[in-house]
Parts: sequence; C-alpha cells; structure tokens
Amino acid sequence: MNIKLYAIAAAVMLAFAGAAQAQTASPSTPRADPTDRGSAKGAVADRKVKNADEDRIEAEYKADKAKCGTMSGNAKDVCEKEAKGKEKVAKAELDARANPSERSQRKVEEAKAEARYEVAKERCDDMKGNEKSACEKEAKADHERAKASMTKRTASTGSSTGAAGSNPGTAR
Repeated sequence: MNIKLYAIAAAVMLAFAGAAQAQTASPSTPRADPTDRGSAKGAVADRKVKNADEDRIEAEYKADKAKCGTMSGNAKDVCEKEAKGKEKVAKAELDARANPSERSQRKVEEAKAEARYEVAKERCDDMKGNEKSACEKEAKADHERAKASMTKRTASTGSSTGAAGSNPGTAR
C-alpha cells in the first residue's frame, strides 16, 4: 500500500516538475526577438504568437458567450453584444500591437466606441416609450461625441486618415 502511495506521489511530483520546467526557459536558450522582422525565425515566431493570441481571443469570446447562455430575454442580448464588442476590441488591439501606427490606434478607439454604442442600444431595448427614445438618443449622442473626439485628435496630429463618418459600414 505504501509503495503505491509513494509511486503516485513521485509521479505527481515529476508531472509538476516537468510542467514547471516547460514554463521557464534557461538563460542559454535563445529566444526569438519579436522586433527581428528580417529573419525567418522571427517571422515564424511572430506568426505563432499572433495565432496564439487570436486563439485566446476566440476562446475568451466563446467563454463569454457561453456565460450568456444561462440568461434570457434582453439580458442575454446585452451579454452577447458585450462579448462581441470585447472580441472586436481585442482583435483591434492585437492588430495595433502587430502594426503600431496612428491608424491602428484609431481603429482600436473606433472598435471601443462602436462596442459601447452597440451595448448601450441593446440596453435601451429594455425600456419603453419616451424613456427608450431618450436612452437611444443619449447612446447615439455619446457615440457621436466619441467619433468627434477621434476626429479632433486625428486632425490635431496632422494625420489624413479621413473623417470619422467616412466609413459607410458604420453609418446608422
């Protein structure tokens, strides 16, 4: 009986030791430099990191959406909009990290503003009559302020990426 217990304990310790060793890299192990775009190894490592991040974002979205499954009615709709918005923002942030530029940062801000707007509109669906109308107007006004703020910042930095309303897909 004791021998079996010792064998199981040893197996568990080896499993944890192996996992801990896999998570740490020795100082002599060369690591891929993410800024090294010229080498094939750097490009492969960058692609693997980006794929892992995309998979993580997708898994988070699925988990968030699964949490919504227990809800019903408009609360479920709001939850799903929040999950979708979070996914879009995370993807925009990932792209901004991969290609840092003013345009990428603007896309992150646009994704955040759009996500807030979509969630706010969905929350208004719980209301009725004048209250719903006022809620929708407030959501739209907040969204327009956010877009104007982005346009103002873009204009002040001298960038010519276009006006906030130039994207026909976001017109409502």
